[in-house]
Amino acid sequence: MSAETLPPLVALVGPTAVGKTDLALALAERLPVEVVSADSRQVYRGMDIGTAKPSREELARLPHHLVDIVEPDEPFTLAQYQERAYAAIADVLRRGRLPLLVGGTGLYIRAVMEGLKIPAVPPDEALRAALFAEAERLGAEALHARLRQVDPLAAERIDHRNVRRVVRALEVHAVTGQPISALQERQPPPYRLLTVGLTMPRPQLYERVDARVDRMVAAGLVEEVRGLLARGYGPELPSMSGLGYREIGLHLRGELSLEAAVALVKSDTRKFIRHQYNWFSPTSAAIRWFDLASGGAAPAREAIASFCAPS
Repeated sequence: MSAETLPPLVALVGPTAVGKTDLALALAERLPVEVVSADSRQVYRGMDIGTAKPSREELARLPHHLVDIVEPDEPFTLAQYQERAYAAIADVLRRGRLPLLVGGTGLYIRAVMEGLKIPAVPPDEALRAALFAEAERLGAEALHARLRQVDPLAAERIDHRNVRRVVRALEVHAVTGQPISALQERQPPPYRLLTVGLTMPRPQLYERVDARVDRMVAAGLVEEVRGLLARGYGPELPSMSGLGYREIGLHLRGELSLEAAVALVKSDTRKFIRHQYNWFSPTSAAIRWFDLASGGAAPAREAIASFCAPS
């Protein structure tokens, strides 16, 4: 099959709160698209407000896959995500519809669009426990500095606060003697690929973040986190380390006032956005960028519609 006749796969990427869901909903009004989520937090059931999951109304307008697929205490690996994403994409195409990979989790996007061959290194629970203990004792930044020594490329890609991924990278290096970044080979998937990036000036994006966090709190974020903790989902879980959940958890444990916790959510989200831009570089030739603050929504929709049109 020639490249021109391969089925299309479009990724819609960009930082948190930029407007990816809104653009996807607009596309659904003219194209038979279905979303394959590339959000590492929306996979968890019961974590709705803090992950900004699509509403029931939005889901009725635009089907979403890979949302609400595991419990908050259930391990979910990159390899599992990749396998399920490819299965969902194949199902969407088989039904004559168009898959739209949407999300802000850079590694999820790369795993699908680049066909990362994820290292088949089984978990070493003793080593993991020792590394997590080291992070607890010395701090996440110290563990991240250790990763930077053995795998600078992986350290550049992994936020120091994502202790779980730092531990996994160190684990792979310890077991194989090779950096995880070198082991992540690529085998492009059998699709015609387009990656569309959405952006806007940082001040406007940060204003959207602040407004979004305020809406989450008003919608019951504190109650959502309280309920999760009451069900036994502790702060040590990867799911509960996500934006909003960690900071509100500190408030519920009496370590921060609600005002301080909300301010921290906003601050941490801004830091996360800066990290996302490391993944989705505006200078990357692989991404077609559209500035939503400069009327980029319509051209972005047109680019996707044109790409998906039968050849």
